[in-house]
Amino acid sequence: GPIVQFTKAKLYVQWCDDATAAEVCSSSGLSLKYIWFVSGLLQKRSAACFYFLFQVYEDVSQCCQALSQRLGTQPYFFNKQPTELDALVFGHLFTILTTRLTSSELAERIKSYSNLLSFCKRIEQSYFYDKISLGSSCRGFRTSRR
Repeated sequence: GPIVQFTKAKLYVQWCDDATAAEVCSSSGLSLKYIWFVSGLLQKRSAACFYFLFQVYEDVSQCCQALSQRLGTQPYFFNKQPTELDALVFGHLFTILTTRLTSSELAERIKSYSNLLSFCKRIEQSYFYDKISLGSSCRGFRTSRR
């Protein structure tokens, strides 16, 4: 349940912020008219996204709290080896931590859970760091390591 809410929260935040919606859509190569049309529809469809934004952030916090409690001090969620859940959680957390958005609220909420940050660092270093160059896309995540 909390993981589904977390995914919905990412979508709400992405489409409720005009600047973020425009940036995400424009990178897809769509015309500006179409981008604003789709963005407007999604904003209207989400009914009163500004009223729900606080709830979205609370949902993210609850999800992070549940994940943090489940992870505890273990290296991975269920075993000493990563599972599909670890890959799913890493993908969502790492994306939020490394994507430049107009608001850093989601990333800040994640950063308050040191074991989730350690989890992301461990997976990045173990599976990605030496294998591919992640470049400047990780600036936001790397700065949180200081």
